[in-house]
Amino acid sequence: MKLIYITIILPDVLYGCETWSLTLREERKLKVFENRVLSRIFGPMRDEVKGEWIKLHNEELNDLYCSTNIVRVIKSRRMRWAGHVARMGERRGVYTVLVGKPEGDPGVGGRIILRWIFNKWDV
Repeated sequence: MKLIYITIILPDVLYGCETWSLTLREERKLKVFENRVLSRIFGPMRDEVKGEWIKLHNEELNDLYCSTNIVRVIKSRRMRWAGHVARMGERRGVYTVLVGKPEGDPGVGGRIILRWIFNKWDV
């Protein structure tokens, strides 16, 4: 079951996470999701002394999972993507969006209309 989480569930949840801007509330929701999935995977454990089934706490689940939590994975992927974009040339569209600053007059309505020019080879 742990292999299913790593190979199927986690990539589906983290698809496109390099572009997310997470708030603390969203980070908390992702941690709750991960803990729920891990508790379903590992299930309750039998206490050897009492002989009763006990529900695992979050720390115990993290010890059993032996991997970094989902928020750290997202942050490391974002940093890796930012480094990749920073090495791109100035003519690439992604680089222009990352470091570009809108210029010009806001116009009659006072609102800036941004139009990025992309070459078909830039994307």
